[in-house]
Amino acid sequence: MIIGRVIGNVVSSRKYDTLQGYKLLLIRLQYTDKREVIVAADVMGAGIGQQVIVSFGEGNQYALTKNAPIDALVVGIVDNEPIIDLSEQP
Repeated sequence: MIIGRVIGNVVSSRKYDTLQGYKLLLIRLQYTDKREVIVAADVMGAGIGQQVIVSFGEGNQYALTKNAPIDALVVGIVDNEPIIDLSEQP
């Protein structure tokens, strides 16, 4: 799992049938050296500007109500931004 910040919505008028009903979000990854933006399905109701926890992989199917081709899924909304002390990093 990773932490990211929601920076936008993805609007898709046509998509795979089992993706119907899932909100798709643009998420900028945080706490990593990569400057990367991903698309993740959302079942938590996250909004733009919120920090979220994103899960990847086959395990996401356990959190879904139907089988869908989702490899990135918002599984939590962060209440308080984590405090990370980078001075202890090697």
